[in-house]
Amino acid sequence: MSETAQSESRSEDSAAGKTDGEIKAIAAETEIAAIEEGGKQGTGEVGNPADRRLPLIVRIYGIVMLIEGVVTLPFIVLSCLYVVQAVLSGDMTFDALSLTTILSAIHAVVLMVTTACLTVFGVLLFRNKRRHIAQWTYLLIPLTLAEGLLSLALKGLGLNLVSPAVQLVVLIALHITADPSLREERRLQFALRRMDARSAYENAASQGMAGRDLTGKGYISLDFFNLFWLFTIGCVFGLVIETIYHFILFGEYQDRAGFLWGPFSPIYGFGVVIVTVLLNHLWQSNWLLIFCSSAVIGGAFEYFTSWFMQAAFGIRAWDYTGQWLSIDGRTSGKYMFFWGILGLVWVKLILPRLLRLIQRIPWKIRYSLTLVCFILIFVDGVMTLMALDAWYSRMAGVAQNSPVSQFFATYFNDDFMAHRFQTMKIDPSTAGRM
Repeated sequence: MSETAQSESRSEDSAAGKTDGEIKAIAAETEIAAIEEGGKQGTGEVGNPADRRLPLIVRIYGIVMLIEGVVTLPFIVLSCLYVVQAVLSGDMTFDALSLTTILSAIHAVVLMVTTACLTVFGVLLFRNKRRHIAQWTYLLIPLTLAEGLLSLALKGLGLNLVSPAVQLVVLIALHITADPSLREERRLQFALRRMDARSAYENAASQGMAGRDLTGKGYISLDFFNLFWLFTIGCVFGLVIETIYHFILFGEYQDRAGFLWGPFSPIYGFGVVIVTVLLNHLWQSNWLLIFCSSAVIGGAFEYFTSWFMQAAFGIRAWDYTGQWLSIDGRTSGKYMFFWGILGLVWVKLILPRLLRLIQRIPWKIRYSLTLVCFILIFVDGVMTLMALDAWYSRMAGVAQNSPVSQFFATYFNDDFMAHRFQTMKIDPSTAGRM
């Protein structure tokens, strides 16, 4: 490259507001891409991953989703119309303001939307529209999760959760496979192994490229790898902070864990993920905007969590009644202020350092370690939900005749649950189950 061209390139980079470190990192990334492209040309591989055909099993899954959507969607719509007609004609009566009725209506709407989206998703899979898969998983994962939570609140744990659970696992697997950021990490890893260009990538990683959102729309890449470790770390550190806060305020130790095993408080893990996702594009905004946004997001999340726990299991884990700006006792101005402070500190100070820590997980064990930890936490979460469901059933006077219910009655009885979840009070009469 001539000196004139180099000068022009440096001018363009400066005009775009790039630092010297970013320029070096991008150059290193370009070098790896060039190396890999040369390897692909030598092996005759297709250069664009979006042009590769999906595996046959994935396309078969797409056909199944398409058929299921075509068959079940009209049935769901007709069932809803039948209920509406029965109500209008007087053949069916119900309390429109009851929690069960409200949850049932929301569940019907979510089920229709999810089924329609899965039908479209099946068409995309069948037609090999690889480039659109990741975008649709971002929509379908929360919809499937919402469907499962509503089904849990209405019917408890049972076969009703098998379909959304399997669907969620499949969607996460497709997301990991198709997500551009994760696919890029795998591409780079493959290039490093094959072309021995490790020094070039390490140079890029040292400049902050690994784990960052290279589109410029946010600070962190919102992929499964990053979000899982943020969730895990949030569960642990959130529990530690809350335990210390309670000890300082009341002078006593209280077990405030949210899972059966381990030092995990999932409300903080999910809170960290939600705050990160919703504030990711605001990481360069002023502090006041981040604070206010985090306060509103945290307050809304805290309110929803409290409401869902009561609707699903009759559990009230906290009550802020009588406090400043209390909203139904589920959140308050005091804790919204704390959420605002935590969000501000998180976005401006903790997240950049935590991202660098996460990215230090060695490449050779990155995906295997994440998979093992995910399975362990997933099993812990499922067992916790089953134990809470069994606790609810015992308190509601439901006969414990099945082997599963007897197992939980033996090993996770009322005394164990009350001791493990010391902040929770259960009242089945306040739940919204059918």
